[in-house]
Amino acid sequence: MTIGTRKGFLIDMDGVIYRSHELIPGAAEFIAGLRRSKIPFMFLTNNSQRTRRDVAMKLTRMGIPVEDKHIFTCAMATARFLASQKPHGTAYVIGEGGLLNALHSNGYAIVDRSPDYVVVGEGRTLSFEMLEQAVQMVLDGAKLIATNLDPNCPTNSGTRPGCGAIVSLIEKATGIQAFSVGKPSPVMMRMARKELGMATSETIMIGDTMETDIQGGVQMGYKTILVLSGGSKREDLTKFAYQPDLVIDSVADLDAEAGLLHSILPTMNREDDTPHDLREWAMAHA
Repeated sequence: MTIGTRKGFLIDMDGVIYRSHELIPGAAEFIAGLRRSKIPFMFLTNNSQRTRRDVAMKLTRMGIPVEDKHIFTCAMATARFLASQKPHGTAYVIGEGGLLNALHSNGYAIVDRSPDYVVVGEGRTLSFEMLEQAVQMVLDGAKLIATNLDPNCPTNSGTRPGCGAIVSLIEKATGIQAFSVGKPSPVMMRMARKELGMATSETIMIGDTMETDIQGGVQMGYKTILVLSGGSKREDLTKFAYQPDLVIDSVADLDAEAGLLHSILPTMNREDDTPHDLREWAMAHA
C-alpha cells in the first residue's frame, strides 16, 4: 500500500460509481487503483433486491471487475442481524430475491402465517393484499423490520417508492415503528467494517448522500468523503449539524495511489478502535 498507512474504503454505488446504467467518469480508474495498491474496499448498497453475486456481475459488466466479497447489501445485514437475535426464526417478506436469498442463507424460513418478523425491502411485486397481511401480522405480535428507510429509489424511468415509503404505511396502520438495519444504521455500518477487516480509524466511507452514507460514517467514527455526483449538493451542507471530512466533485478526484489522500485524511484516534485481541487489550490496560 503506497499511501503510507493502512486504509480501507466502504463505497456507496448509485451516485458514486454509476448513475442508472452509466459509469461515472473516473470510477473504474479509482477502483483499479485500489486493487493495484491492494487497498481493501467494499461496496455498500441499501438496495435489497439483488444478491451480492448479482451486484458483482452488474459492476463487472459495467467495466469494474469485482467478486462477491466486494459487495455488502442491506439484505445481508438484515438477515445476519435477525439470525443473531433469533436463530432459525421465521419471516414474512415483502421483497425480492436478494432479501429472500440472504434470509435463507442465514437459516430463516419464509412463511405466510404467524412469523417471528415481518421484513420489508424493495420490490416491484407489491400488492395491497401483501400489505394487509403484513399489518395484521404485526398487530398479532410479529416484529417489524425494514432493510432500510430510503423513501424512494432512482430507476431508468424516474423514481419509484422505496422501502421507507412502503414500511411507513405499515407503521401508520399499526402504530408500531420498524427497526431499520440498512444505512445509516450502525448495525450495517459496523458489520461492513468488520467484513472488510478494518479498524474504525482505518475506515473511510465514500458516499453521495448526507442522510445515509455520511451520517452513517460520522456516527461510527469513520472518515467520510462526500461526492457531488449523486444525491447531495454542496449547498445542502449548511442544513446538517455534521459534516464530511472531504467534499469532492466525484471519485475521479481521488487518487488511491497518491500520498495526497493520506495527507488529506490522516489516521484517526486509535483509542476509538475496537480491539482485535481482547486478551492483548486487557493485558495492555491491566
